[in-house]
Parts: sequence; structure tokens; C-alpha cells
Amino acid sequence: MEWYNYKMPNDENKLNRIEELKGRLFSKNYQTKIEHRDSFTHFNRKDIPDSWDSGKKTEADSALLKDRFFMKTPIFKNFFILSLVFFILTLGYASYVFFAGGNTVSNDNIDISILGNNFTAGGEELSLVVGITNRNSSSLDLVDLVLEYPKSGRVEEINSEIPTESFRQSLGIIPAGAVRNENLKLVLFGEQGTARALDIRLEYRVEGTNSIFVKRKSYDITISSTPLNLSVDAPLEISQNQDITLKIKETLNSIKSASKILLKLDYPVGFQFISSIPAPTLGNNIWNLGDLAPGVERNISITGKMLDVIDGEEKTFHISSGSQSSADKSLIDVVFNSLSHTLTIKKPFIEARLAVNGIYQREYSTNAKTPVQGEIRWKNNLDTRVNDLVIQAKISGNAVNRKTINAQRGFYNSSIDTITWDKNYMNEFSEVNPGDSGSVNFSVSPLSLFSAADGILSDPSIKIDISISGKQSVAGYATTNLSNSDSGVVRIISDVGFTAKALYYSGTFKNKGPVPPKVEQETTYTVVWSLSNTSNNISKAIARSSLPPWIRFVGPISPSAEDLTYNPSKKEIVWNIGRIGKGVGIIAADRSVSFQVGFTPSLSQLSTTPVIINDSVLTGHDDFANVDVRASKTSLRTSLDNDPLSPPSSGTVTE
Repeated sequence: MEWYNYKMPNDENKLNRIEELKGRLFSKNYQTKIEHRDSFTHFNRKDIPDSWDSGKKTEADSALLKDRFFMKTPIFKNFFILSLVFFILTLGYASYVFFAGGNTVSNDNIDISILGNNFTAGGEELSLVVGITNRNSSSLDLVDLVLEYPKSGRVEEINSEIPTESFRQSLGIIPAGAVRNENLKLVLFGEQGTARALDIRLEYRVEGTNSIFVKRKSYDITISSTPLNLSVDAPLEISQNQDITLKIKETLNSIKSASKILLKLDYPVGFQFISSIPAPTLGNNIWNLGDLAPGVERNISITGKMLDVIDGEEKTFHISSGSQSSADKSLIDVVFNSLSHTLTIKKPFIEARLAVNGIYQREYSTNAKTPVQGEIRWKNNLDTRVNDLVIQAKISGNAVNRKTINAQRGFYNSSIDTITWDKNYMNEFSEVNPGDSGSVNFSVSPLSLFSAADGILSDPSIKIDISISGKQSVAGYATTNLSNSDSGVVRIISDVGFTAKALYYSGTFKNKGPVPPKVEQETTYTVVWSLSNTSNNISKAIARSSLPPWIRFVGPISPSAEDLTYNPSKKEIVWNIGRIGKGVGIIAADRSVSFQVGFTPSLSQLSTTPVIINDSVLTGHDDFANVDVRASKTSLRTSLDNDPLSPPSSGTVTE
């Protein structure tokens, strides 16, 4: 039986249908037939499957079924989603109400009110009533009321970290719906018109949690008056180099005492402090006034001069007072009051300026061997005539040689150490027309800085104070007396002695080799540097020298404690001296250092006296005269001029 060629009728029909569809698809004459259906629903015939399926639906079938379902039911889909969301929200809210509904607290249901004055006098007690209302359905637990405010109201602290004062008060529990009023008393300090911001915080907890919640409230209070009254009595106009006095008065107008009060005065550029009553506590501008009782008054008088200023320039003094800082005794922690005083620089009516050795400045320095040449230049800056012009120069100081004072066209009165130029010596001083100018001259020499009778002249100086005066006569008005002044200080530079010696037979070390030196045989020498100083301390002193190429540095140094070094590459010798005290080598022990060098002559040096050590230079700084000092010595040779035991012609090189 040939069963394998047998075909089922159904298979044959299917093949015919497929071939028919292909023919229609690729046929050029095929016309699409559009069928019109009526509104009646026809029963859809379904082909019977060729084989039984497994009964399982694939994921694609499920997705297709789902899409067909929801595509046909969009309203049901949206309704289902909304219902699910609403159910979840309802369940969450119900859970929150069930577990924490009784502990719900909102900051919005807590009110903080402040009853009090928005203005207060500095240093006076201020009363505030802080009202707290709890409109929540739950109580507030472990409640603390915290008050914090700036410790200082200074303007310069606006953009910096401002120190604060604060205190905390425990209120315990505030029940739901309760109102609590608390009375607070505090004392504020600051300058008049200063606004102080109070930060009021309510810190609390809620039952069932350890978190701390905060409710804040701010409240501004203005300082209506200061606890300290400050006033200053000083001129509004002043001339260059003219003395100025500022009289400051401070009074405590608070009903309570103030402790550790400081007063600070900031000077303008060009002001030279001279003195004050009482003397400053720190520097020249800080006074510790201590504790002040109500109504107590403190007075301070400061005297100084305005230097290096120009006509029309304004200079301002800033005065502030308040409590002393605990961290820095020179700082004011809280400023209670402050004020400023501005004065204008005016050209003097009659002007006198002092020049010393041709230089116009406040301080001068010169050595004891140079005479001081003084010149006083004067000028009438008024637009009116000045009569009876008088110029005086008072010369004082411990370095003045009074016998050398000489005044050209003036009179020196030794009983008052004053030179006077007036109309008796200068006819032109009887009447000085507007714009007239001129000069007068004098000279003086310093004393010797050391003498056997008087010893060392310590911190020697010459002080010159000049004054000019005259009378202004204006028709119809009373005669006005005019005056002006200037001054200068001449500091005398200390005499610093520096000696250099080359020794063979004398000195600290035992030398060897032939004397006079012989060609190609080494001879050693001892070099000694010695110091002396008269009146002023010298700091940063250093001595330097170098060796010629034919000299060898041997090395022993005495005393060994001295800081003397040798640099072989530069052949340089440096003695780091440091400080040279006044009187060294004169009335005090001398100071010196010794070291040894070796010399091996060459034939080219025959019959010569070669250099052992080059020029030596000492440098330092005179601390009193505030100038650098310098001393030098010429080179030393093999001739041994400073060795008392050396025979004549002992330095010439021989064979």
C-alpha cells in the first residue's frame, strides 16, 4: 500500500487557495472588490485548526487579548486607575491618623507675641513680655525660651561675625490651646541711634519623637540714648607745626555702674603725640578709665602737633568709649558712645620754618665733629602789614656746647639759652608788608661725647624750639597779636671706633717663620680687630674684609665665642658682632677678635711689603640717632706698624 503518496483533500484545497492568492497578488488586471456590509451582524466562520494545540497561551496572546479588552473599554481603564490611587491615599491617611493623629503639631499654630517698648536708653533695664500661644491639638514638651542679641552695635561689625549675648529659660510643658506669658528683663548697650535685633526662639519637642523643633521671632529695639556722654573741646582750625590740645570729657549718665571702661582716640595722619594728662594706659591713644559710677566724670587732655600737612587739608580725630574686651585688653568690646572732631589746616598768618644743615624735617642726625647750621625762614601770609616782628630760637639739650652758639644779626642770652631777632637788630622787622619773607641764621657745635671729667655723654641731642610773633594793626579795630612756632631735634651719632692690627711678636697667638719674610718660606701673622663705642647703643654690627691671593687663612680664632667665619671661595672674613653697647672699650671692657694668617712670599714680591689683609669695614645701626654707621680701616702690610716689638724694616721681603 503506497500510503506516503496519499494526500488529504483538505491539503489539496489549501494549496489551490494559496496559488489563487498569489495569482491575484501579482496580476496586473486584478480589480479589488469592495464589499458593502449591511448593519446586521453576520456570524464569522472560523476555520477548524489543522491540529490540536497544547492548551497553553503564549505571552503574545495574553498581551493581544489585554489590548483588545482595554481598547474596547477606555472608560473602565481610567476608572480603575483612579480608584486604585484613591484607595492608596485613603489608606495612608488613615494610618497616619491612627498612629500619630493625636501628636500632630504645626509651627503655624504657634504664635509668639512681644509686648514692650521699641526704644530704650543704653544701660537702662528694659522689660519685655513674651506671649506664647499653642493653638495645636497637642502639647509642646520640654519648651525652652531663648533670647539672643548682638553684643555690640558698631558699624564696622556689620559684615563680620558679631559677638552675641544670650540666655535660656525653661518653660516646661505648654498644653494644647494654652497661652504662656513670660517677663524678660535685659540691659542693652550701644551708641545712640543703634538698632539692636533681638532673636527670640522657642525650642520644643513633641510626644513620640526626640527631634527639637524651633519657632523664631525677631524684634528690633533702638538705643534712644547712650549710657556715656562724650564731649571734646578743641580748635576747628590750626596751622602746621602748631601745638593742639584736645580736652575730652566723659560722663556716665546711666542709673547703673559701668565696669572696665576704655577710651580710645584714633589720630589722623600727620598728628604727633606729645603728652597727655593722665598718661595713656596702652600706647599713646588708649586710656583705661576703670569702673564708672552714675554721674562720675573723667577728663583727658591730649597735646600734640600737626606735621607734614598742607593748606586746606582736613584732619579728623575719632573718639570711642565702651567696655573692655576680655580677650584683648586693648580693644573695646561694646562701644557705648563715639564722636569725631574735624579740624582744618590753615596757612599760618606769619610763618616760620626751621632747617638744620639745609634740611627741613623734624629730626636730624649728625656726628659730634660737625657744627649744626640752623636757618629760620619766615613769611607774612596776611594781606595786611605786620609790625614788630620777633623771632626767637631756644637751644637746649645735653649735647649743646653753649660757648659755640653764634647768632648772625641776633642776640644770644645765655641765661635763658635763647637767641632773639627783633627790630633792634633787624630794621626790616619794624614793618613787614604782605608777602614779605626772609631768613635768619645761627650755628652751634655739639659737645665731645666723652671726656675725662664728665665721662660718657649718653643719648646726646640738641633741641631747637623757634617762635615768631608780631602785631596786626587794622584801621578801626584793636591790634591783634599773631604767633606761630616750629621745632626740631638734632641727635648726635655715636663715635664708633674700629681698629685693625697686624702683629708677629705680640698678640694672642705664637707666630712662626722668618721676619722679615723670606721668599718661599711661610711666615704667620696675627690680625686683631678691636671695637670701641661712646654714647649710643649700636645694633646689627658686622665687620668684613678679605685676604689677597698670596695669603692663607690659618684658622685659630680668639676668643672662640666670637662669631667669625671664613669663606675660602671668596677669601672673605666676616665677624658677626651684633650689639655694641655704649661705653665699650672706653669705660667698659673692650671687645676684640684675633685670627692667624700665613704668608709665603714669591720671587715677584722680593723687596716689597705685601698686603696681609685688605681694607676692613664695620657697619651697624645707631639705635638712638636712628641712622646707619660705618667705620673703615685701610689694608695691613708686613711692615707691622702696630707691633711695638717689631724692629725697623721687618716687613720687606728678602731672599
